[in-house]
Amino acid sequence: MPDPADTIAVRRALQQRMNARREFRLVVRRLGLLLVFLVALVVAGSIGFAAIERTSVAYGFEWTIDTVATVGSIPDPRDAAGRALKVLLELLGIVTLFYGLVTAAEFFVTGQLSGLLEERRLQRMIDSYSDHYIICGFGRVGRQAARDLRAAGERHVVIDPRPENHEAARALGTPFIEAEAADDEVLRRAGLERAKGVLACVDSDAENIFIALSARELRSDILIVARASAEESEKKLLRAGANRVISPYKTSGAEMARVALHPQIGGTLQVADVRVEEIEVMRGCSAAGKAIADIAGAPVIVALRRRDGALETRPSPEATVQPGDMLVAIGAPDELERLEAVFQPQPS
Repeated sequence: MPDPADTIAVRRALQQRMNARREFRLVVRRLGLLLVFLVALVVAGSIGFAAIERTSVAYGFEWTIDTVATVGSIPDPRDAAGRALKVLLELLGIVTLFYGLVTAAEFFVTGQLSGLLEERRLQRMIDSYSDHYIICGFGRVGRQAARDLRAAGERHVVIDPRPENHEAARALGTPFIEAEAADDEVLRRAGLERAKGVLACVDSDAENIFIALSARELRSDILIVARASAEESEKKLLRAGANRVISPYKTSGAEMARVALHPQIGGTLQVADVRVEEIEVMRGCSAAGKAIADIAGAPVIVALRRRDGALETRPSPEATVQPGDMLVAIGAPDELERLEAVFQPQPS
């Protein structure tokens, strides 16, 4: 279960981000209204000067610009109404100028311009991606997935609502979207239409279910790999649209129990119904000193690493194994279990 304090902090950060975007939209709206007001002021001044001073509209436009900008290169109007119009335009021009300066200063001082430029640069980078992966959640599982994808040369985008994870993503050179991954618009921003797969590895199973639902609804053919903390969540994630469900706690617990029961096993990799194992030749086991052909049985021994570090790939069936050697075997789980028993240390 996620920490309530962390949840509150994330929601507060997201709210601050939403407020910043709202303030930016407000500044843009204010600048837009200011531009409309300036256009209306110039049009009204041009028509007013043309009517009062009996000049052309073009000269009235030039006169208005000169007055609003407080340049003063054109002589004062001869008529009292013209002079009143000029004073009014000067006052409105000064007010408009100061209002524009204050709005622009607020825009720069609050740092919204740099944030906007950074966000647009990031979005352009993501828009250039195709056949990439979208990692939803940048905790320990998400970071390891990002490292492995980077090592494999695969492009990827991270979606996570926690601002503190931004620096970790930047250190890995990974594009980071600070938002909730279950949001359809956020997934579109991450390039879901062009992506190769989605990795839903948020700490909350409920959020992973929503992510799987959203991604499957937007792309019926996308590969979705989801993380499940609870065993009962695996079926729900599959029903939600996940192609594969990985349970780190279940997998690590099973691996720990397996190593405890069979200390001769160095590592295991399960692929569908086939398992690859590293098995150490323990001192005192019944297989020590025997040839591979006499002990292998159905599993295939694909490599043999000697105690001194020498590696023999596809070792000869006549090769004998000694304590300290390490075999790499591939076969069905039940076949490997029978092979493991041969290397189990005999009780003294």
